Amino acid sequence: MDLEARAHAEHPDELRLWLRLLTCTQLIERQIRTDLREQWSTTLPRFDLMAQLERAPEGMRMNELSRRLMVTGGNVTGITDQLQSEGLVERAEVEGDRRVYLVRLTPKGRRQFNAMARAHEAWIVEAFQALDAREIDTLHRLLGKVKAHFQEHA
Repeated sequence: MDLEARAHAEHPDELRLWLRLLTCTQLIERQIRTDLREQWSTTLPRFDLMAQLERAPEGMRMNELSRRLMVTGGNVTGITDQLQSEGLVERAEVEGDRRVYLVRLTPKGRRQFNAMARAHEAWIVEAFQALDAREIDTLHRLLGKVKAHFQEHA
């Protein structure tokens, strides 16, 4: 039973919409996790960490990775250790501070991430195949209004 099934006709439309959005997000994420595992023998957290590093070719400090991924430093350290042992990331000391490391993709890691990112993009496109271009544009615009509302009141 998905989250949306918990809503009843007497619930506000907004609640039913929220549950539908959440259910769709969970269904898509579940499929992405399965595809990453089956096609790349990797996990979504590993993919997400590599995605952050791909955006920062010079590397990122571990605490910045932790903040951006919204996970604990221990989680980032564990994933980084795994990726480093596979030759996908490397740690570099920060000059003047021996306690801090920059983590960056290796050339091998960059190649692997780029291939995974192309596959990921295709999976997302496939997830929205039921919508035509106009419907996608409309949904994007409407969700943008919800986002703007929260940003105005934050």
